[in-house]
Amino acid sequence: MDLNELQRRALLIHDLYDELNLRERGRVWTREEFMLGFVGDVGDLAKNVMAREGARDMPGGRAALEHELADCLWSVLVLAHRYNVDLDAAFLRTMDELARSITARGQRDAGPA
Repeated sequence: MDLNELQRRALLIHDLYDELNLRERGRVWTREEFMLGFVGDVGDLAKNVMAREGARDMPGGRAALEHELADCLWSVLVLAHRYNVDLDAAFLRTMDELARSITARGQRDAGPA
């Protein structure tokens, strides 16, 4: 599955949440509330990573870690859509920038040949 397909699937689930929230609360989440939900997911991911590394007890094991990673990816895909970010292009551009920066730093740190 490519990034566009993942985003389409993420948006289907997002729409289901919107429908549920409209029924149950009479409103949908704002972008700010969605971001706060993402922060909560990142916190849950951090707890799962700590558990995997033996720093804390947490039930769920690998399945819980996989779930939280997928939750975080879902949030990133939806946030990109809600802010009209071409995530594919932004990712490739950012990786190119990082590669240039790391390479330049490595050459600078190595000094003259």
